[in-house]
Parts: sequence; C-alpha cells; structure tokens
Amino acid sequence: MRGGLGHVNISASIMFAGMSGAAVADAGGLGAIEVKAMRNKGYDLGFSVGITAASSTIGPIIPPSLPMIIYGVMASASIGQLFAAGFIPGLLMAISLMIMVAYYAKKRNYPKDAGFSMPRVATTFKSAFLSLMTPIIIGGILFGIFTATEAAIAATVYALILGSVIYRTLTIRKLIKVSMETIETTSIILLIIAGAAIFSWVLTSQHVTEDFTRWMLTITDNKTLILLMITFILFAVGCFMETIAAITILTPVLLPIAVSLGIDPVHFGVVMILNLMIGLLTPPVGMVLYVLSRVTKVPFEECAKATFPFVIPLVIVLLLVTFIPELSMWLPTLLYR
Repeated sequence: MRGGLGHVNISASIMFAGMSGAAVADAGGLGAIEVKAMRNKGYDLGFSVGITAASSTIGPIIPPSLPMIIYGVMASASIGQLFAAGFIPGLLMAISLMIMVAYYAKKRNYPKDAGFSMPRVATTFKSAFLSLMTPIIIGGILFGIFTATEAAIAATVYALILGSVIYRTLTIRKLIKVSMETIETTSIILLIIAGAAIFSWVLTSQHVTEDFTRWMLTITDNKTLILLMITFILFAVGCFMETIAAITILTPVLLPIAVSLGIDPVHFGVVMILNLMIGLLTPPVGMVLYVLSRVTKVPFEECAKATFPFVIPLVIVLLLVTFIPELSMWLPTLLYR
C-alpha cells in the first residue's frame, strides 16, 4: 500500500512495546533503522522522524510498561489491571497514527512498497530467524530467568556472537565505533535526565504542584472541568519533567482529587501516563526528540517541528480515553473484576 513503511514503523513500535516498555528505548532502538529505511525509499526526512517519534510513545501504554509499574506502586493500584487497561488505548494510538500516515501518503504521493508474497516472507524470515530470536532472550524476564539488566547483557552477548561468528559483519573496528557511539548517546541521555531531576526537585521543594492543585480545587468542583484541568497540568508538566519523576511527584497530589470525583485509579493511571508520553514529544524536555536527534543526526528543532502534526491524533486519543472510561476499563473489568 502507499506509505506502507509508515505503517510498518507503527507496527514495529507495537511489537517493540512488548519488549521494552519505554518510549526512549523504542526511539533509540528502532529510530535510526526506521528513519534510514524510510529515507532510502523516498520518504521525507520530517515525515520519517515525526512518525518514528510519535509511534515510540505507544511502548509504555501497551504492556509491559515501566511507567505503569511506577504508578502502580505509587498509587497502590493493581499492575495487572493497569497493563490490561493499556491495550485498547495503545491500539487506538496506533490506529490514529496510521490514519495520519494514510493521509500524508496520499497527499504527498509516497511510493507503494512491495506487494505481499509468501515466498518473499519465507525467504526473509529464514535470513532473519536468528536475529528474531533476540526478543526471545529478552522475554526471559517474563519467565523469571533474567532480571532486566541480565537480559540486556544476554541479548548483547547474543548479538555480538551473531555479528562476529554467524554473519561475520562485526569487526573489532566496528565494535569500538559502536561502543563509543553508545557511550556518547547514553551520556547525553543521562545528562538530560539529571537536568530534569533537578528541575523536579525544585518544583517539589517549593511545593509548586501542591499549591497549584489547591488553587485548582478552589475554582470549580465540576468533574469535567477538573479532568480537563488535570489533563492540562499533566500535559504541561510532561513538557518539562522526566516521566518517572513526574509520576512520583504528581500521583500523591492528583490521585486523591481524581478518586474524590469517582475516577477509578486504574483509569486515572492510563490517562496520566498517556499524557506524560505525549509530553516526551514536546520541547523543551522532549526526551524522545533528543534521542532521535542524536541517533538520526537531525537538529532538535527540526525533530520537534516534524513531530508536531503527529501529536494531534495522540491528543484526540487522550481526550477519548479521558472522557470515555470504558476504553481503558473494559478489559480490566472483564479479566479482573
């Protein structure tokens, strides 16, 4: 279909969501590969970067999800129910982005990709089989074989064996180059996180979030208006604060307000995390944008500009999930309640 690689980009993020649970990992792990593949097929650089950034936010919504685990601990909510609650919103995010891809593909006359062919599937699957086993190793986390750190080490060792022994494409020179790039990228990301953590500490020490929440409750007790205000607060905070820090700080402040309005903590958790994921796409502390800028060599400002159109469908999904609780609560209710 026309614009097929854009749909593949989104589908890859859905599958990667089952392994990483972090948007930054999705952007860093898949970003360079996807943007390069799309550029080679004639897609605009801005479109390639924008859809890659936006689709990476699906990762923490579809389980497993690191932010949901942190929220579950902070809110004393069922992590299993939170995981179940993320499925439908995550798929809605994917569908909304695919609609955008279809629109841009038709408007800009993007190329049609190769048609479906079982022989081609068989051939490519055979050549990719050993590489596709890497997620199986990472899946050892689910079976209690590895911790997350041990799984990363095991997957790295497996990749080194594939590259140097099986495929014989990894030389010592390439290994050193890749290692140095990894060190540099990791250092940049950690510096950004450190800056976000300092900013979070300033907000906490000055009681900014608590004061703002008290002010909000003095304005109105209307459930719809307060939900909109909470959504605005989370969206604004997501623009400035690292996700885990935001969840840690805001959950004890905003959750009691939500519960007093009759909002289920599981539903509120999905709304909060979806809000903060969109914040990863917005300056000035757009972590996904910084990572993509690093791995694709595209200036941060260009990444932000290219990603903005894809924020619109995500905001629409956010509003639907916020005001139609059944979209997130149907599956947890079916499985757990």
